[in-house]
Amino acid sequence: MSAELETVTASEEITQEEKKDSNTLSVITWFSVGVAVAAVGIFVGRELRSRYKFKRRTPYDFYSNAAEYQASEFGVGI
Repeated sequence: MSAELETVTASEEITQEEKKDSNTLSVITWFSVGVAVAAVGIFVGRELRSRYKFKRRTPYDFYSNAAEYQASEFGVGI
Protein backbone atom coordinates (compact mmCIF):
# COMPACT_ATOMS: atom_id res chain seq x y z
CA MET A 1 0.00 0.00 0.00
CA SER A 2 1.34 3.32 -0.91
CA ALA A 3 0.57 6.50 0.94
CA GLU A 4 0.42 8.55 -2.21
CA LEU A 5 -2.43 10.99 -2.52
CA GLU A 6 -4.48 10.93 -5.64
CA THR A 7 -4.45 14.22 -7.39
CA VAL A 8 -7.72 15.49 -8.74
CA THR A 9 -7.44 17.55 -11.84
CA ALA A 10 -9.55 20.64 -12.40
CA SER A 11 -11.67 18.96 -15.06
CA GLU A 12 -12.54 16.04 -12.74
CA GLU A 13 -13.49 18.47 -9.99
CA ILE A 14 -15.82 20.36 -12.33
CA THR A 15 -17.54 17.17 -13.46
CA GLN A 16 -18.12 16.13 -9.84
CA GLU A 17 -19.74 19.50 -9.09
CA GLU A 18 -21.85 19.27 -12.25
CA LYS A 19 -23.04 15.82 -11.24
CA LYS A 20 -24.03 17.11 -7.81
CA ASP A 21 -25.88 20.06 -9.36
CA SER A 22 -27.52 17.79 -11.89
CA ASN A 23 -28.66 15.41 -9.16
CA THR A 24 -30.15 18.28 -7.13
CA LEU A 25 -31.92 19.68 -10.18
CA SER A 26 -33.27 16.22 -10.99
CA VAL A 27 -34.71 15.81 -7.49
CA ILE A 28 -36.35 19.25 -7.63
CA THR A 29 -37.79 18.50 -11.07
CA TRP A 30 -39.29 15.16 -10.06
CA PHE A 31 -40.73 16.67 -6.87
CA SER A 32 -42.36 19.45 -8.91
CA VAL A 33 -43.78 16.92 -11.36
CA GLY A 34 -45.21 14.88 -8.49
CA VAL A 35 -46.88 17.91 -6.90
CA ALA A 36 -48.35 18.92 -10.27
CA VAL A 37 -49.75 15.43 -10.87
CA ALA A 38 -51.29 15.41 -7.39
CA ALA A 39 -52.89 18.83 -7.94
CA VAL A 40 -54.36 17.76 -11.28
CA GLY A 41 -55.64 14.55 -9.70
CA ILE A 42 -57.37 16.42 -6.89
CA PHE A 43 -58.95 18.87 -9.35
CA VAL A 44 -60.19 16.12 -11.68
CA GLY A 45 -61.53 14.10 -8.74
CA ARG A 46 -63.44 17.09 -7.42
CA GLU A 47 -64.95 17.77 -10.84
CA LEU A 48 -66.00 14.15 -11.30
CA ARG A 49 -67.58 14.05 -7.84
CA SER A 50 -69.50 17.29 -8.37
CA ARG A 51 -70.81 16.03 -11.72
CA TYR A 52 -71.80 12.72 -10.12
CA LYS A 53 -73.68 14.53 -7.35
CA PHE A 54 -75.33 16.87 -9.86
CA LYS A 55 -76.73 13.95 -11.85
CA ARG A 56 -78.15 12.31 -8.70
CA ARG A 57 -80.27 15.26 -7.57
CA THR A 58 -83.73 14.80 -6.08
CA PRO A 59 -86.71 17.12 -6.51
CA TYR A 60 -86.13 18.38 -2.96
CA ASP A 61 -82.72 19.75 -3.96
CA PHE A 62 -84.43 22.53 -5.92
CA TYR A 63 -85.93 24.14 -2.80
CA SER A 64 -83.88 26.94 -1.28
CA ASN A 65 -83.94 25.54 2.28
CA ALA A 66 -83.64 21.84 1.43
CA ALA A 67 -80.38 21.34 3.33
CA GLU A 68 -81.17 23.48 6.35
CA TYR A 69 -82.20 21.63 9.47
CA GLN A 70 -83.87 23.35 12.40
CA ALA A 71 -81.89 21.68 15.19
CA SER A 72 -82.75 24.38 17.70
CA GLU A 73 -86.24 22.95 18.23
CA PHE A 74 -84.92 19.73 19.70
CA GLY A 75 -83.38 19.33 23.12
CA VAL A 76 -84.59 22.58 24.63
CA GLY A 77 -85.29 20.82 27.95
CA ILE A 78 -88.35 22.75 29.06
